[in-house]
Amino acid sequence: MTTASGCNWSMASPRLVILASGNGTNAQALLDACASGELEAHVVSVITNNDQAGVVARAQAAGVHHQIVEHRGRTPEQRAQDDRGLIEVIRSSAPDLVVLAGWMRILGSDVGAAFPIINLHPAKPGEFAGVKAIERAFDAWTRGEIVESGVMVHWVPDEGVDIGPVIAAAAVPFQEGDTVSSFAERVHKTEHQLIVRATRLALEQDYPSTNC
Repeated sequence: MTTASGCNWSMASPRLVILASGNGTNAQALLDACASGELEAHVVSVITNNDQAGVVARAQAAGVHHQIVEHRGRTPEQRAQDDRGLIEVIRSSAPDLVVLAGWMRILGSDVGAAFPIINLHPAKPGEFAGVKAIERAFDAWTRGEIVESGVMVHWVPDEGVDIGPVIAAAAVPFQEGDTVSSFAERVHKTEHQLIVRATRLALEQDYPSTNC
């Protein structure tokens, strides 16, 4: 199996690095799946750009190394500089796969070229790319435009936002009487299942990189 750096997956238990900016429930799903043996891999590092993120406590509780990095990206120059720093931090953990599990920053092409990266996004492929996808889907449902949304996990080969090759997806239908909160709860439950399944699938696939 192909990696961006060496073009062969590690023959040992695959090494995962998780990037997350928030509470970390999807990171927790991966940590739990690795601990239980549901996912034959291990998380070697959790990286966040938010020192107040709940994912920090989750990494600490699991005994997993964590790092806080600055990734502002307010200008192209700043983003490129922060990307370079992030690449070095990730590289120090020698990952087989990088998982964006609620990472709320756009990464440049250099990052996608440096590692195999997958991203979790709370929408169906081709719909509601970018921020507030759940809220935007809910608004579209209230206008009668859609009857379901979903969750997907895709490869991140470049700086495109939520448009990389899809690894796995799942539909989340709306229900009569839904609120944003009730719908979001079902989306998050689906995310926790899909991110584990998609990570397993990604570790079985060839990484779609032109570097190999």
